[in-house]
Amino acid sequence: MSSKMFVNLPVKDLPRSMAFFEALGFTFDPRFTDERAACLVVSESNFVMLLTEPFFATFTDRALADTGKATEAIIAVSQDTAEEVDRIGDAAVAAGARPAKVTEDASPMHTRSFHDPDGHHWEVFHIPAPPA
Repeated sequence: MSSKMFVNLPVKDLPRSMAFFEALGFTFDPRFTDERAACLVVSESNFVMLLTEPFFATFTDRALADTGKATEAIIAVSQDTAEEVDRIGDAAVAAGARPAKVTEDASPMHTRSFHDPDGHHWEVFHIPAPPA
């Protein structure tokens, strides 16, 4: 079975959020993008729906997380190279992200973590291939 993953995140300012992720090199699927939502393409099978907070609220009876005080999730996205991880991490900070906790040195992964302008916690990482 082939599935696609859609993560839904509330955002305060949709144009600002779209500009942030475009600065990181991501694109949006115009078929699922309007004034209330934008479909961020992570890969051919993985997407993040950036939904304005009022629109997001129509999908749940629960309060939205205050991402300035709490982490609701860590959205982790793999990259093919450590250089790509650093490119995205540097672009995120240049576009207004706040760096998040540094991953422990003992990890075999090369990672960069940041909080986007809405406070969502992202981690981009590369796992090197095992020695042959």
